[in-house]
Amino acid sequence: MESKAVIKALGALAQPSRLQIFRALVVAGETGLTPSALSESLHVAANTLSFHLKELAHADLVTQERVGRNLIYRAQFDRMNQVLSYLTQNCCEGQACLTTAATECKC
Repeated sequence: MESKAVIKALGALAQPSRLQIFRALVVAGETGLTPSALSESLHVAANTLSFHLKELAHADLVTQERVGRNLIYRAQFDRMNQVLSYLTQNCCEGQACLTTAATECKC
């Protein structure tokens, strides 16, 4: 993955509402969520939600699929994993990391 794509993804997530929306879609998994379900659960106005979903889609972090009359948004897990892989590519100088907590890397 190129650094430009990583910067674009991180930039899209560097906003509280977008991060919250993305995390909700990650929790929903492959089932995804409709905009109305996202709006209700996150207490985000529909027009604001639409703007944030567009930004996340532009960064290739979410997909949109029409199912009948509904739009279903899903997190792009492949893209998310590529970003995480890029960020941790040289973790622990290429050695396996021993972790004592999810946020700590002991090399």
